[in-house]
Amino acid sequence: MALWNPFGKKKPVPAETSAPSKNEDSAVSPADAATTPERTVALPPDAPSDEPIRAEQAGAGENQPAPKRSMFGFLKQALKKTVEVLNTDIRDLVGKEGRLVDDEFLDELFRHLVKTDMGVGPAGKIRDSIRTQFRGRKVFMSDLIKSAQDTIREIMQQDVAGINFASSGPTVIMVVGVNGSGKTTSIAKLTHRLTTAGKSVLLGAGDTFRAAAVDQLTIWSERLGATIITGKPGSDPASVAYKAVDAGLKEQKDVVIVDTAGRLQTQANLMDELSRIRRVIAKLIPDAPHEVLLVLDATAGQNAISQAKGFSQAAGCTGIVLAKLDGTAKGGVAIPIRQEFGLPVKFVGLGETPDAFADFNVDQYVAALFDIDDND
Repeated sequence: MALWNPFGKKKPVPAETSAPSKNEDSAVSPADAATTPERTVALPPDAPSDEPIRAEQAGAGENQPAPKRSMFGFLKQALKKTVEVLNTDIRDLVGKEGRLVDDEFLDELFRHLVKTDMGVGPAGKIRDSIRTQFRGRKVFMSDLIKSAQDTIREIMQQDVAGINFASSGPTVIMVVGVNGSGKTTSIAKLTHRLTTAGKSVLLGAGDTFRAAAVDQLTIWSERLGATIITGKPGSDPASVAYKAVDAGLKEQKDVVIVDTAGRLQTQANLMDELSRIRRVIAKLIPDAPHEVLLVLDATAGQNAISQAKGFSQAAGCTGIVLAKLDGTAKGGVAIPIRQEFGLPVKFVGLGETPDAFADFNVDQYVAALFDIDDND
């Protein structure tokens, strides 16, 4: 696997950076504890966020070229499960001669659509659209595809993806998600995107319960030219968030990105903590955070729906980063999340290089979803 380490020599740590420390109470293995920042390289997106990779493990993989696959190619792979169902079960159901649309056909169509990751709600909406347009008449595969495309495009339609920047002062972005979702690497990719665009970025290392998480974010800040604010191990995450936003105001940064510890959506006390972090940030900037991005591991499939529900309620999410989309066939899960919670997909993670992080494009998504004539 090619490792993502494209930034060459480290940039000097900004003076205001608070260096992370480790103590005996930190939940870090002996091997991790022996890993110093100088011997750590960037994590690939599919590595667990709490496992730093040492420099001697990198080998020649550091210099591998960036993936050549197009955005459409990545999306097509991510939607492979849905495409395969359309290209086999549903094509067989309709047949070359078409199929009369009656109750039996509609029930079968619904059952096949539910097999995909688009979920029960969108599957029902496609079925109902076919019923309305074709009941009592024959439907052909081309008719079904067009109707389904229109339905999914309607569900997924959203304003332009990307960050909604504040009209004045720093734009505050809070990032949430479960452990191992790809949160740290998504923050790094977003930071790279922003700094490349000329934005000054400050990171708040709010995952104070894992020393490794602070180490990783600190290394990223050095390589990407961002300032970082950290706290002592085990300190109050809301305090770190407050300090980060305060520093962003004083130093006139363009963007402040506040990381949070990974947590399960079922952990009520930890979900309440997210609400408290929001309130603390709002004490400094009343309308902040301006964005709350939920990082979802695209390989989670339908489990991502319960994550979206829990985090939306606790943190007031404004959008989704669909991470690890290059290694999954379950990308259709974005459809029921959009329908049920109204959360737009802001960004997609498409690979291991810093530029493999793109705005979500509805038209390309729909085209890839129904590209059923090519089985590659």
